[in-house]
Amino acid sequence: MDFRWGMIADYAPLFIEGAKMTVGITLVAVVLGTLIGLFMGMARLAEAKHGAAKYLLKFGVRWPSAAYVAFFRGTPLFVQILLVHFALMPMLIHPVDGVLIDGELARDLRQNYGAFLSGLLALTLNAGAYITEIFRAGIQSIDRGQMEAARSLGLSYGQTMKFVIVPQAFRRMLPPLGNEAIMLLKDSSLVSAIGLAELAYAARTVAGVYSRYWEPYLTISFIYLALTMLMAWGISRLEKKLHIGTR
Repeated sequence: MDFRWGMIADYAPLFIEGAKMTVGITLVAVVLGTLIGLFMGMARLAEAKHGAAKYLLKFGVRWPSAAYVAFFRGTPLFVQILLVHFALMPMLIHPVDGVLIDGELARDLRQNYGAFLSGLLALTLNAGAYITEIFRAGIQSIDRGQMEAARSLGLSYGQTMKFVIVPQAFRRMLPPLGNEAIMLLKDSSLVSAIGLAELAYAARTVAGVYSRYWEPYLTISFIYLALTMLMAWGISRLEKKLHIGTR
């Protein structure tokens, strides 16, 4: 086969910008998804033994958080991206009747950053659902006696989670959190469907210009491979630094 790598060199800036966008949107989505996962994971475990608080937590906290997790884990990410971009974002940001933002600001945001905001929101919500379960499992893996001991010393529930439970659970959650970040990096290619200029969009653009597919798609394959290997190496170093899996 006659590989024309010159066409990749001609569009190198496009691939570089695409890689920057891929890494940027992944990192932001992971950070925001981790925050969502932390609070939703704690919400899924919230409980009270008696009184009105028991039913308030059950129907107002645990059930909504469980429904959120079930929806975003049980539906395809591609469908979520389309739903956010074509249905949710026009409702939230619209020049005429946006729920959150309207007027000229809404028009500018939709024209200049519409695909980015939609892709980021969809990836964040999807990551948050999976990270919620990671936090839930990590917190439940800590012996309940530590919660009881901390509460007996006068710490509140929030202080116990912040200073006792979550720090220990995080060490156990780091490997699955790393796997989720790597999966999200690869799944970010789906946002090219709504026009976000990331790696898959760059490859599709070059393929459309030259009507050739080996070169652009092999190029982004190697870029994705390099990024995932770099991320896996960083996570491995962090695990060793925290002595995860060792005594």
